[in-house]
Amino acid sequence: MKDFLESLNEPQLEGVLTTEGPCMLIAGAGSGKTRVLTYRIAHLMRKGVDPFNIMALTFTNKAAKEMRERIETVVGHDARNLWMGTFHSVFARILRTEAHHLGYPNNFTIYDTDDSKSLIRSIVKELGLDDSVYKQNTVYNRISAAKNTLIGWQDYLANPQLMGDDAANMRPEIGKIYRTYAQRCFKSGAMDFDDLLFNTDKLFKEHLEVLNKYQHRFQYMLVDEFQDTNLCQYFIIRKLAAVRQNICVVGDDAQSIYAFRGADITNILNFERDYPDLKVIKLEQNYRSTQNIVQAANSVIKRNRAQLPKNVWTANEEGNLIELIKAVSDNEEGRLVATSIFQEKMQHQLKFSDFAILYRTNSQSRAIEEALRRMNIKYKVVGGLSFYQRKEIKDLLAYLRFAINQQDEASFRRIINLPKRGIGDSTIDKIIVAANDHSISIWEVIQHANSFIGGRAAGPIDDFVAMIKRFSLEIERKDAYDAAFEIAKGSGLLRELYEDKTVEGLSRYENVQELLNAIKEFVDDAEREDKSLGSFLQEVSLVTGQDEDKDKDPEKVTLMTIHMAKGLEFRNVYMVGMEEDLFPSQMMLSSRADLEEERRLFYVAITRAQKRLFLSYALTRYRFGRLKNCEPSRFLDDIDQSFIKVSSKFSGVESTPPPSQYAKKLVSGMKKTVSSAPVNRATAYKPPTDFTPSDTSALQAGMKVEHPKFGFGVVAQMDFSGADRKARINFNDVGEKTLLLSFAKLRILS
Repeated sequence: MKDFLESLNEPQLEGVLTTEGPCMLIAGAGSGKTRVLTYRIAHLMRKGVDPFNIMALTFTNKAAKEMRERIETVVGHDARNLWMGTFHSVFARILRTEAHHLGYPNNFTIYDTDDSKSLIRSIVKELGLDDSVYKQNTVYNRISAAKNTLIGWQDYLANPQLMGDDAANMRPEIGKIYRTYAQRCFKSGAMDFDDLLFNTDKLFKEHLEVLNKYQHRFQYMLVDEFQDTNLCQYFIIRKLAAVRQNICVVGDDAQSIYAFRGADITNILNFERDYPDLKVIKLEQNYRSTQNIVQAANSVIKRNRAQLPKNVWTANEEGNLIELIKAVSDNEEGRLVATSIFQEKMQHQLKFSDFAILYRTNSQSRAIEEALRRMNIKYKVVGGLSFYQRKEIKDLLAYLRFAINQQDEASFRRIINLPKRGIGDSTIDKIIVAANDHSISIWEVIQHANSFIGGRAAGPIDDFVAMIKRFSLEIERKDAYDAAFEIAKGSGLLRELYEDKTVEGLSRYENVQELLNAIKEFVDDAEREDKSLGSFLQEVSLVTGQDEDKDKDPEKVTLMTIHMAKGLEFRNVYMVGMEEDLFPSQMMLSSRADLEEERRLFYVAITRAQKRLFLSYALTRYRFGRLKNCEPSRFLDDIDQSFIKVSSKFSGVESTPPPSQYAKKLVSGMKKTVSSAPVNRATAYKPPTDFTPSDTSALQAGMKVEHPKFGFGVVAQMDFSGADRKARINFNDVGEKTLLLSFAKLRILS
């Protein structure tokens, strides 16, 4: 046992060895909680606990996979028998066995967010409601929030407060949409993501024999990232742990940042109320970051009132002070950040993968991306369009899903006329109406198309039914890959994509081939027992954004929102857009709870950094089509002044005035630079409306040029040394300037 226990510090070891009774590990940022969870499970198995009797819940499949692999290195292949995975994947596994108790087929379809919103859009249309009022995102989020707080449609309609809120918001029919949506999902044999939790709770509540079965199966329960659980998740795990009470939750209240998804921080703040004999263990040593970064983060988070007391510390080096970069505009902010990354990389022999740029909202990436491209710095944006959300992928997945579950209305709507087979929207509407009027499934309707539909559409519908029946037989006889290939070919999708010879068409065809490759990889996995198409589809439906990050060229700067960065770490981190109304967000200033969540988000951003942290802000930024004057974020004042300095590289200032004053000094200093420096005579110059920059690749000394800010000038000298071409230009009004031609906008006059 010493081989893995002796590497732990004292609190970590206590967390591993305290296996009986309720236990809460308060794990500060970078404190090695994954190691503790991993070794705790390995220790249980070494003690003789059957892995089939251990449930470990995480928030991403990636985290579960990494933990399982680490446990395997300690205890061997038996770790594969653990009930380990995300809340959704583990409870989907239970529902696959028990769903019949709730009237669902065991091969129920799992709707992703797009499927759910599409169905909501159809219901709004069928009910004759205004889709500009009942927007699909608004309705979807309202229904999701209800399910996460265990409010079914019946309770929703009977709740005067909820109905009153909807009426006050001019959306009084949301309850009716919720009822119709739930009924249609049930009739389609489908559950959305929230149903995987909501229905598990309902299963345990209404069928005590099923609950009793799993209470005795899972002798030990472990929950990672407990601060991110919602009410529904907490109720389920509390029910499961009620008999043996061997529940261990791991989390950090200071990193609770998902309230907008339904996460309830009171789950961790009040955990001790539900378990009076709770053992609390604090993991406070940070192994990730320098002392300056850790102490700066502490100085920020201590300003929150709602928190569990802890003192995070580190034995690492003191490290550099946090650097504050100030810029005139968001475009200049991007340029300064890109330049800093390039310089840091060259000076310290780093890789681009050592850098991450974090922002509050996705829209901030534009100026950053443009600056990185100008300097030929490779980057990747995490959180873009998911592979499994691309149209051609969803088209084939819909065929696969409908071939398995013919009650699936969302998949039916997607594929009935794809490729086109002469079945129009009016015919599809007739099918849906007939199914609703006769309280039967769409499959029953289309199997008797002549009786319900008639006309010219009956023939193509009969052909479609025959094709689906053929596909169903293929699924029964073949593994996932062979069946999927036959469906892709037999449906006509492969042929249609292959015949599209455009660049986009080729890309779509390659994407479908990549999906088939993924299915083949799934089938060829020797350790996988269930190689059925249904098993593959369930795995795909539960993939998260982080699980898909398989960039084949890792040597890139990472760009992502702070929410996406949770759980990650980088050597150097740039946090951009540190401005009021942007961070903290203007939407999060209405209550102390919201503001404290924003501060926790800032704490998460700070603690992603290992060696260097840079914070930047702009004095002006385009937002919603308008140029907006900005002021530094109040969060900059939260950082103890001894841990931060203004970047001397860019601003010409290096000082650490008191935190309550330096934000104002930075603003006034920047305004003074803009308003009084000699260069500002050029601001009087206004370029003509037809000003268009020239290609400067052939620029030579002696040429006359025009600059949109500095006016007219003559090139005095060209400099080709280093990575960038430079031009020294004598301008008529502002004198000599040396410009990087990769950035400068010049019009060559002669």
